[in-house]
Amino acid sequence: MTRTHRIASIPGDGIGPEVVRVARSALDLLAQQEDFSIDWADFDWGSEFYRQYGRMMPESGLDELAQTDAIFFGAVGAPDISDAVTLWGLLIPIRREFGQYVNLRPAKHVDGLVGPLKDPAGIDLMVVRENSEGEYSELGGRFGRGTPQEFASQDAVFSRHGIERITRYAADLARERSERITSVTKSNGIIHSMTFWDEVVGEVAAEYDDLEWRSVLVDAMSAELVLKPQAHDVIVCSNLFGDILSDLASATIGSLGLAASGNINPERTAPSMFESVHGSAPDIAGQGIANPLAQVSSAAMMLEHLGEQSAAKRLNDAVDSMLRSGQVTQDLGGSLDTKGAEEALLAVLSQ
Repeated sequence: MTRTHRIASIPGDGIGPEVVRVARSALDLLAQQEDFSIDWADFDWGSEFYRQYGRMMPESGLDELAQTDAIFFGAVGAPDISDAVTLWGLLIPIRREFGQYVNLRPAKHVDGLVGPLKDPAGIDLMVVRENSEGEYSELGGRFGRGTPQEFASQDAVFSRHGIERITRYAADLARERSERITSVTKSNGIIHSMTFWDEVVGEVAAEYDDLEWRSVLVDAMSAELVLKPQAHDVIVCSNLFGDILSDLASATIGSLGLAASGNINPERTAPSMFESVHGSAPDIAGQGIANPLAQVSSAAMMLEHLGEQSAAKRLNDAVDSMLRSGQVTQDLGGSLDTKGAEEALLAVLSQ
């Protein structure tokens, strides 16, 4: 029998609809070729929905998403609406309600890519970002608004449970790759939460003594990702550090337009969500020049998560083929627009 996957599609804001359309075209073609089917559930949630209804998604939104096998997310964010509304009204509730505590962000150099580094060959790393707590907690507040004494407080939350499970996930991933893992910390400046992170990571590391472990301060790690990114494979980070370092890692291979991600529920008790890292990019929205490859690579991650290994590999290989041949958009030094990139991608998949 043909395998069927019910996938929620939330194109969202800015260039989200443009890049999601390209990725969906590739997914639909692969489904025909690989004998599975996709039952798309389309949702028009985002900033325009907020302008109409005062919410980023309906009250029933999470219940509707819970009925799907995966969530394919474009982007969220608009210049005229606070991120506190857009992100905390749509993206973050999905991550937290569905237990997507792992954020996977790969960065891999492909021959033919022109980037800022003199020698990017061999870059192939995976940032494993803790996705549910850390610095991005909801604890804190504002005092004395509008007065000279106004201040804001923001509390970071690090639990033993949260650190243990993200570290074990990263360690298991390292066993499948090069057996090298780096924990990013800042315990020389953040006395409580980061020393706790180091202690718990150290306890988990003792259970995986077959791996090569390093602990690197986040400022030093920023330098290493520029000077010697090939020295790293799996990198496990807190929420904030992972968010920042994964953008830097993507820049080293040429463009944030290549940065894919998966928000993973490892226990599969709820759907996982797959999205490009670059966001809504309102400065280029509607111009037809957005690079769709980050969204396409996110689609490959989704296929792999759904068990469609052959289709995932073919999609990744197609992206690599485009990068090697120079069939890329302007941000990568090519001449293609978004539509041209879609046509090139479908042509490779049809060969």
